[in-house]
Amino acid sequence: MSTNDYLKFMTEQVVKYMDTPKAERKQMKKKKKTEKSPLLFRWFGILPYAIGMSVKKKNK
Repeated sequence: MSTNDYLKFMTEQVVKYMDTPKAERKQMKKKKKTEKSPLLFRWFGILPYAIGMSVKKKNK
């Protein structure tokens, strides 16, 4: 990707962002936060998550 293509892409993204209403941007941000996977899974993969789930089952 050349510099001009990258600059064009970034400009398009900024303009697209600026054209969306503020309320819609806030709504999209909230939706994105709620759809995130758990922190432990994002950082270390599925193995620690699986171990944690098995420990919780044993404690019940």
